[in-house]
Amino acid sequence: MNCANLLELLADGPVIAAVKDGAGLDRALSSDVPVIFLLYGDILTVGQTVDRVHVAGKKAFVHLDLIEGLSAREISADFIARYTAADGVISTKAGLTRRARELGLVAIQRVFLLDSMALKNMERHFSQESADLVEVLPGLMPKIIRQLCRTTGKPIIAGGLISDKEDVTGALGAGAVAVSSTNPAVWAM
Repeated sequence: MNCANLLELLADGPVIAAVKDGAGLDRALSSDVPVIFLLYGDILTVGQTVDRVHVAGKKAFVHLDLIEGLSAREISADFIARYTAADGVISTKAGLTRRARELGLVAIQRVFLLDSMALKNMERHFSQESADLVEVLPGLMPKIIRQLCRTTGKPIIAGGLISDKEDVTGALGAGAVAVSSTNPAVWAM
């Protein structure tokens, strides 16, 4: 999978299921969402979990920072590329997403915007080479999403605190290509 393929998939189904445990994964696998963000697991089970996602006909993205046994080093991206069939990765660390891109994985840079200083730093220090897409948390800021679409030049995913149709339409209307949510009610939208 490449970034263009992912964007085509999200154009048809812009809601991403973010799962934090096995029960959430079971619900996501039986939902209509095309993409699943795996926000849990360990190095012993992540490959099997990715395989389950693929058997269900969905794309799997592994959050490198949240997989037990992986470190904040580039070798974590190498591990996912070599020992799993993941379609891509998510990380808050630019070095990890940059390495994932070098390995042919779709890379999503997750950014937490806590205040205006975090926004300015993100805009100033964001590297075009570090990621294919940017996931912005919290995702309930249409004005900021619009601004980031312009300044980063990257497709934006809105995540965090997305809980109803108004949140979804607000983020998509502001220019986000998708929303990610751990809320199964949102997956059905």
